[in-house]
Amino acid sequence: MTNAYTLKEAQQKIEHFCAYQERCHEEVYTKLRSMHLDSHEIDQLIVHLIEHNFLNEARFACSFARGKHRIKHWGKIRITNELKMRHINTTLITLALKEISPEEYLETFNALAERNWQTITEKNALKKRKKFCDYLLRRGFESNLIYEKVKELELGNADDTDFL
Repeated sequence: MTNAYTLKEAQQKIEHFCAYQERCHEEVYTKLRSMHLDSHEIDQLIVHLIEHNFLNEARFACSFARGKHRIKHWGKIRITNELKMRHINTTLITLALKEISPEEYLETFNALAERNWQTITEKNALKKRKKFCDYLLRRGFESNLIYEKVKELELGNADDTDFL
């Protein structure tokens, strides 16, 4: 976009942008830069958004954590890393992770793990274990949970117990 917005137009556009879904400061700043505004105008608009509750990093972090866990089935490690990439501070990340109850977290983990274990057709037990662990690590689950689960699933299959 080559034409610069007036401050009023930019304000309306960015308010709509923030009202549509929760945004972090980083996303809003990037959007305002793409609108060719100078840093003074950007600072002014960000202050306006915060004062009028269009922009709230705590609300964003909590919403992000809940959504990524419930919809994409991400683990706490992946959620934490993604929030850090968005420059969310550790206090807010801790608060956001409390949005996921331990029961819900384990339920999601177990369902995902069991579904994945069933879908891996690999006959070699070590390769199957590696594929399983890699998948759950990519999803951001803790390695201790994954290794406990893989042992449980391997013991559940009488055919695979010979290599434990």
